[in-house]
Amino acid sequence: MGQGDFWSDSERANQTVLALKSLKAQRDPIEQFQHALHDLTELLSLVDAEDQASITQLTQELVSLETQHERLALHRWLGGEDDRKHAILAIHSGAGGTEACDWAQMLLRMYRRWAEEHGCATEVIELLPGEEAGVKNATMIVKGPYAYGYLSGEEGVHRLVRLSPFDANKRRHTSFASVDVVPETDEDAPIELKESELRIDVYRSSGKGGQSVNTTDSAVRITHLPTGVVVQCQDERSQLQNKHKALHVLKARLADLERRKREEAAAREYQAKQKIEWGSQIRSYVLHPYTMVKDHRTEHETGNTQATLDGKLDPFMEAYLKWKAAQVTPASRPLPPAPNG
Repeated sequence: MGQGDFWSDSERANQTVLALKSLKAQRDPIEQFQHALHDLTELLSLVDAEDQASITQLTQELVSLETQHERLALHRWLGGEDDRKHAILAIHSGAGGTEACDWAQMLLRMYRRWAEEHGCATEVIELLPGEEAGVKNATMIVKGPYAYGYLSGEEGVHRLVRLSPFDANKRRHTSFASVDVVPETDEDAPIELKESELRIDVYRSSGKGGQSVNTTDSAVRITHLPTGVVVQCQDERSQLQNKHKALHVLKARLADLERRKREEAAAREYQAKQKIEWGSQIRSYVLHPYTMVKDHRTEHETGNTQATLDGKLDPFMEAYLKWKAAQVTPASRPLPPAPNG
């Protein structure tokens, strides 16, 4: 980065900056922990056993240090090839009409809140509104260190039970939405896209517009004919920009498809991974007649449903990472990230 011509290739420079941020995200927490441990050791040597105020401060510092250590321990389970990458997260409403669309929008808000709290940038590149409320489908790129590593455990069917705000009789409804998560590929990833295998459709963007966003055929839908994978992008004003982003997402999904094929051929690295199917939900969110969010894989649960829906997902993500590590045999368990990157 110190070279004079570093910014002459802005695209490659940006990739280098992101790589640096990823390395710092691994190193900085370790250095912070080391400094905190050193400070606590010095404080311990100065504490008077009869000084209650000092004992209280020492206890608080120790609790903080233990929390830092727990977070560092999580990196043992984020040593996969793609865990450090950004994530492409897609949400699809399931059966239930308006109820399901509203639930899909609630999930989109939940993940955006989680990303904000962790300093991740989000970009919604595709959003198909529901007929009355909510969204039918949404695709969002989450950019931040280990975004995919943390969000990968969110993939699956999410089930909501609540009193319907759209039912005049206030009856209880069950709604489903599926979440799909793939790692973002590098721009120079070796994924070949042949023009003859692509069907590219352009259409008018839906939703709120302005500045010609929804007054011209700028939205792009690309179908990869051999696999049937479909991606859409409509957030940019330019058809060319939307096409570029759609191709980027398509490459990521095809790369993920190849990765999954390799895993299946190797008898699946993670034995408990389920296919996304209605009725095989990974997590239930119950708002009536009681309040509880429960992950059916890890058995982790909480009664604070509002906090979860506001993006407080770390306990569920951490429980999943520990659960996933337990499913991996010692011989196939991935190595932890190197402290020095």
